[in-house]
This record gives sequence, C-alpha cells and structure tokens, in this order.
Amino acid sequence: MTTLDIAPTQMALLYGMAFVPLLLLWAVGLKLSRDILISLLRMSVQLGLVGIYLKTLFDLNDPALNGLWVLVMLVVADFSILKRAGLNKRYFFLTTFVAILLGTISVTLYLVVLVIQPPHFYDARYLVPLAGMVLGNCLQGNVIALERFYSSLQKNEPEYLTFLLLGATRWEAVRPYYLEAVKAALSPTIASMSTMGLVSLPGMMTGQILGGSEPWLAVKYQIAIMICIFTSTTTACLLNLKLSLNQAFNEMDVLKDDVAESW
Repeated sequence: MTTLDIAPTQMALLYGMAFVPLLLLWAVGLKLSRDILISLLRMSVQLGLVGIYLKTLFDLNDPALNGLWVLVMLVVADFSILKRAGLNKRYFFLTTFVAILLGTISVTLYLVVLVIQPPHFYDARYLVPLAGMVLGNCLQGNVIALERFYSSLQKNEPEYLTFLLLGATRWEAVRPYYLEAVKAALSPTIASMSTMGLVSLPGMMTGQILGGSEPWLAVKYQIAIMICIFTSTTTACLLNLKLSLNQAFNEMDVLKDDVAESW
C-alpha cells in the first residue's frame, strides 16, 4: 500500500482553500492578508527546499551530513527560543544550546539506538525526523519556561529581593518562580498526552497510517515519540533554567537590567 500523490492541480485547489480564512478575516476587519500570504509563501518555499535537501540526505545517508543537519536544527532552535522568549542572546545562547542539545540528542539516540534499533544509528530516515519532532516540541516548552521565569522575576523583583534580605540564597529565592515556569512549560505536553486518541489523532500516527503502516505499529511509534518529547522537554527546561541563573544575575544576586530584549 502506497500513499496517494497530490497532483499540481490538486495542490492549486489546496492553496485555494487558504483564501477562505483570508476572506473571513477581511470581512471582520482584521488586516492580516499580507502577513498570511507571506507566511504561506515562506512555508511553501522553505518546505520545498527542505524536501529537496532531505531527499539528498536520505539518499547519501552520510553520518557527518546527518549530524550537521541536526546541529543546524539545534542552532536555529536556540535563536528561535531566545527571540520568542524575549531574552538577550549574549547571556543565554550557550546555556540554552547546551540544554536543548543534551535534552534532545540524548533522548533521540536512546529512542533510535535502544528502542527502534535500525542497522545504523545515524540512519537519516530515523534520526532526522525523530530529532526534529522532539526538538520542535522541546523548543515550545523552553520558550514558555524562560519567558515565564524571567518575566515573573522582573514583575516580582521586590519580593525576590526581600527573600534575599531575609537570608535566603539565590536558589531559595527563585525556586517558586522556577517551579511555576516548569509547570507552565510542561502543561501543554501533559494535556496533549492525556487527550491523545480521544480528542485528536496525532500527526506522526496519521502520517504513518497514510504512508501504509499498520495502525498498531503507528500507535507504538506515537507512544514512543510522546514519551521522548515529554522526557526531552522536562530535561531541557529544568537544565536550561538552572544553567541560565549564572548568566542572569550580577555578583550581588540582582537580576541584570539587560537580561530581556523585548518585554
């Protein structure tokens, strides 16, 4: 069983469907047409280029190229996390990179080497898409964790300083904000796991079924990837926040003024 192809005329029909929300938004007075059209164009071009590159990557299946592509994904994710969290890249680029590197790569290699066990652990067919799925969800969690933690610290700085004056260590003073940020970061993943299969069929499982896999095999892969996403997001968020503390405060344990870039 093979997946049915989508012909150019059918793709044109698909793009035509995008004009429905454009018209609805225009009708209610939201001027988002330009942003949406640019986003659609960028998505199409970027995915087209990635598709060409991945075809080459899969054909060559070279460990160095596969590793380089994963490294590029990590660097892009790092910049994206800090930009969306509104934090200064000068302080947090390295700590965020280390956190997502350890959280993503360790979990992905565990899944590929110990669970799936392909002939070669660097096989692009498994390594690249699985690392991408884990990293994409890890990115979302880290954005929430960093933004929530440092925005809460800034808003509650008098309370934080009071804890310090009362004799608390820096870790004791930031711990309530740390726990709140981690909880917020994990909530979407926990909610997704608890409703998966009842509210929605997840993308990986649907893709495998459309690709001809047996439903039970698709279920096992989906369970595997969700456990990996949860583990990676938890590990990276905890580690990222912890590592960032040494960069965010001065020698007097006061939050640096230029930690945030866009709040």
